[in-house]
Amino acid sequence: MSINLKELSARLGLSPTTVSRALSGYRDVSPTTRERVELLARELGYQPNRAARQVAMGRADAVGIVYSPANEFLGNPSFLEMLEGLAHSLEEFSCDLLLAAAPRQNELHVYERMVRGRRVDGLIVAHTLRDDPRIAYLRKSSMPFVAYGRTAQPADFPWLDFDNETCSALGVRRLVELGHRRIAYVHAPLEYNFAHQRHAGFLAAMAEAGLAVPPGMVVGGSLDRRAGHAAGRQLLALSPRPTAVLVDNNLSGVGLIRALLDAKLEIGRDISIIVNEGLPADTLFSDLVVAAVKQPTAYRSGQTMGAMIRALIERRPLEQAQKLFQPVYSDGNSVGPPRA
Repeated sequence: MSINLKELSARLGLSPTTVSRALSGYRDVSPTTRERVELLARELGYQPNRAARQVAMGRADAVGIVYSPANEFLGNPSFLEMLEGLAHSLEEFSCDLLLAAAPRQNELHVYERMVRGRRVDGLIVAHTLRDDPRIAYLRKSSMPFVAYGRTAQPADFPWLDFDNETCSALGVRRLVELGHRRIAYVHAPLEYNFAHQRHAGFLAAMAEAGLAVPPGMVVGGSLDRRAGHAAGRQLLALSPRPTAVLVDNNLSGVGLIRALLDAKLEIGRDISIIVNEGLPADTLFSDLVVAAVKQPTAYRSGQTMGAMIRALIERRPLEQAQKLFQPVYSDGNSVGPPRA
């Protein structure tokens, strides 16, 4: 025989609100009380009426994230790993992760509908732009949000990001150590803040090393494999061609490497490659271990953002509203000294 919230509360001698908050993991309920509530709920087989609880608590029990299918984000294993960590973190307080697809030109309208309709309790804003209308809108709303990345003006909203300038600097320094002087760079659209910062970091690191960046050695394109392949073909047409290439994202990295292999080049000997974030785990390039500049795992990033958005939903102050992770360089056989 099932038991409802009112009956469970009576057995415990607590108010229904306290019991509901204890079962939802709210931190204003003491650990002792929460453990007592959870124990009796399990013993009596209590199953919460989620719809009723949502009405009573004024919550949707969901956090949203909007993505553009055209940008292949769901084809990027790093992005999927982040989503997994985020979903697991939200599950700890019975909160779902709601994914909404939207064409890039209509993305803001989806945010507006989700906020006005209270479809979610909070939002994660991914792949931030230098001048991001989504963040400008959310800052004016009452909707809690965490940005997965910064903007050009990141001072007054919560975000998690990586030191993108250092990402490029680490790659350039390693290639310079190996003796490379003709270093090319492949980047995503510079409207993305991460791409803008990594591009700036590349130019600064090249200047620091006293190296010129000739015309044609910096190639931009969309954030996908096709753009990387096109960039590879473009760089191979240069004379003299680069002896090394640094790529600012792993989707373009896959396409670039495919173009080099199609040209019968031996990566690590004929040309050196470093890819930011490394290659996706499901990429099949036999015997190739790609040198990479890596961040803490995307799974950990998702978990961290889950904890941040939970605190904001529960109106608790964040211990650290802005988190900047430092990258590390991981060597591989895709790099070596330039051929004489």
